[in-house]
Amino acid sequence: MNAPTTDAGYRRTNTLLDLTCIFDSQVQVASWPRPLQPEVQTYLAEAARLGRLGQGLRQRLAWDQPPDLSDLPDLPGRPALAKEVAELCMLYGDLLGCPYIGMRIEVVEGAMCPRFHVDRTGIRLVCTWRGSGTEWLDDARLDRSRLGIGSGGTPDEESGLLPADITIHQADNFELVLLKGSLWQGNQGQGAIHRSPAVVPEHSPRVLIALDALWE
Repeated sequence: MNAPTTDAGYRRTNTLLDLTCIFDSQVQVASWPRPLQPEVQTYLAEAARLGRLGQGLRQRLAWDQPPDLSDLPDLPGRPALAKEVAELCMLYGDLLGCPYIGMRIEVVEGAMCPRFHVDRTGIRLVCTWRGSGTEWLDDARLDRSRLGIGSGGTPDEESGLLPADITIHQADNFELVLLKGSLWQGNQGQGAIHRSPAVVPEHSPRVLIALDALWE
């Protein structure tokens, strides 16, 4: 899954350092596949089996501040998840140079945003730990006027948004995905076209983390 891609607006990188390609004006999505973390996977699977994952978490953190996961089940593996969150926040904070981070751990039974869309954000980091990963499109041949209300209420597959031979990319578990939004400087009228995947019943709930840069 870590082979280089030839899509104009998407780069799947071979190293963490190469994620800086997201600052290229032509790149809308950058991702870095990385190894699975069995301790985190086991923790989430057991918490899900017990029905104790709840609705997730939302916290505002300094980029180097440890997260507070005390609202999540106190089961073996929770320290590993806390370490994972802290490392992702430090990585993201270092990349964006932001003093604070909006951190969301989402626990979802269905697709949060099932239609392809563009976020009104800067650069967001998304990582799916459990369940199907985020999906996105290379936009070189897409008609952006068919997004949102331009679809006329018809499914993406029928609205004219998707050419017949379009490739829908999907992140692996634990793959880091950077999605550039329309509010990033110089990115007006652009932005990563992405959606939440359908949740597979045997892997429900889907669990992911999303990070957004905060400047005050």
